[in-house]
Amino acid sequence: MRIGVLLLPADPWAQSVQRARHLEALGFHHLWTYDHLSWRRYRDLPWHAAIPWLTGLAGVTERVGLGTMVASPNYRHPVTLAKEAMTLDHVSAGRVILGVGAGGTGFDATVLGGEAPSPRERTDRFTEFVEVLDGLLGAPSYNHRGRFYGAEEARMIPGSVQRPRLPLAVAAAGPRALDLTARLGDAWITYGDPGAEDQSAAATEAAVRRQAARLDERCAALGRDPGSLRRYFLIGNTDERPLASVDAFEDFAGRYAELGFTDLVFHDPRPGDPVLTEDPAVVDAIAERLL
Repeated sequence: MRIGVLLLPADPWAQSVQRARHLEALGFHHLWTYDHLSWRRYRDLPWHAAIPWLTGLAGVTERVGLGTMVASPNYRHPVTLAKEAMTLDHVSAGRVILGVGAGGTGFDATVLGGEAPSPRERTDRFTEFVEVLDGLLGAPSYNHRGRFYGAEEARMIPGSVQRPRLPLAVAAAGPRALDLTARLGDAWITYGDPGAEDQSAAATEAAVRRQAARLDERCAALGRDPGSLRRYFLIGNTDERPLASVDAFEDFAGRYAELGFTDLVFHDPRPGDPVLTEDPAVVDAIAERLL
């Protein structure tokens, strides 16, 4: 199982560089950041843009993968996002993982001055968003006329370093998004059921089992090997706290490996943050034991 770390793009740049280099030296497989214009309790605090931030990290690291968790159609157009991701794939020498999601329902959904979409509209928009990204990243020229997006001879030259294109990791919990993942995703991202009242360890595992079964069924219906998808579980959005100790993390990793997950991603602890309160020393200890 590969292990990655999610860093909030909220620190002074020199501090972010130092932390990313340290995590790479420890052997972590990928680094991620949230793609928001601002975020929750950091709304009135420093918060940097995801793509430039990852581009900067590409220049100061050598091996570690770099991903968006997750790029949002709330304020992104697939043509410009595809061009930026393709360029980042070159800057990083083929280390990009483009995580994409339907877009949150908070202030990012209305920051451009429009109305927040309904749940059905969000899913419809997300489906088209991923379809257009897939088309753009897979061809030197692309045209599209849809309900939400248009593209007129959009050029993606020279294309991604990774072939046939850089990987799309699709965040999916509901049936339609899971179907989309089976059809166009190179990887699946989940943290369980975001709408569930019960976020306990047992309830989250049950939700993930249901999601995985749906994904496997759709892959089979499409004639696709379910094992061709990498499966990322994002730790930290449910009641369980695997970073409480190295033993707790190792137990969690074993359980999720049995569920078919190939990758885990956890939030880097942040002193002073009211939620990400784990001891930062556990990160080094996890690397020492498991990497």
